[in-house]
Amino acid sequence: DIFRDLGFSRVAGPEVETVEYNFSKLNTPLDHPAADMHDTFYLAEGVVLRTHTSPAQAHVMEAFQPPVRVVVPGMAYRRDPFDASHAPGFTQLEGLAVDEGITFADFKATIGEFVRRFFGADAKTRFRPSFFPFTEPSAEVDVSCRICKGAGCSACKQTGWMEIMGSGMVHPNVFQAVGYDAEKYTGYAFGMGPARIAMQRYGLPDIRLLYESDMRFLRQFA
Repeated sequence: DIFRDLGFSRVAGPEVETVEYNFSKLNTPLDHPAADMHDTFYLAEGVVLRTHTSPAQAHVMEAFQPPVRVVVPGMAYRRDPFDASHAPGFTQLEGLAVDEGITFADFKATIGEFVRRFFGADAKTRFRPSFFPFTEPSAEVDVSCRICKGAGCSACKQTGWMEIMGSGMVHPNVFQAVGYDAEKYTGYAFGMGPARIAMQRYGLPDIRLLYESDMRFLRQFA
C-alpha cells in the first residue's frame, strides 16, 4: 500500500528464468561469482531459479516505455545456508523507477518515506556505498535494528543495523540491453527482503520462524 501511494504499480515475473535475463541483461557476466553453481540453482543448461526479482526489470522495460514505476514481489532462490537471517528460498520485493531526470535524491526520498511510514518516525536509515553489476552508483540501505534498539543482537550480527535492501541507479548497460536510450533516461532500482523487514517490524530474532509453518506462531499475523 505504501508503494502504491507513492505511484508504483504491482507486476509479476517468472520464477524460472533464463541465464540471459537473470544475469546477462542485468550487466552480470557469466564469470561473475553470482552466476557460479555454488550460489545459483541451475535447472538445465541456461535455465535457473531466479536469484533475485531483478530480471523483472528487463521484462518490464522491454514491454513498456518510460515513465515506469513498478514493484515486483515474489520468491527468489540462492544456495545460502539456512540461518537466523538467511534462507535458500526467500521473498523479495523489486522496485524500479525510470523517467527523464530521475536522480539518487529521488530514490533517497522514496525510501525515506517508506521507512518512516513502515517502521515509524524514529527509525534511522543509512546508505552505504556498495557494488552491484546492474546499478551505478550502488548502495545498501540499512535501518536501525528494531529488535535490540541498536545495542547489537544475533539478528543484526551485533552491529545495531539491519540491511533491508540493495539499490542504486540503473546502469546504462542495462538500459542498452532492453532498448532504452541511456542518454535520455535515468532511473533507480532496489531489492528488499520482506522477511527481514518483518523481522524488524515485529521484533523477530530469527528469520526461520517465518518458514517453519508453526501455526501457533503464524496465527498472530492472521
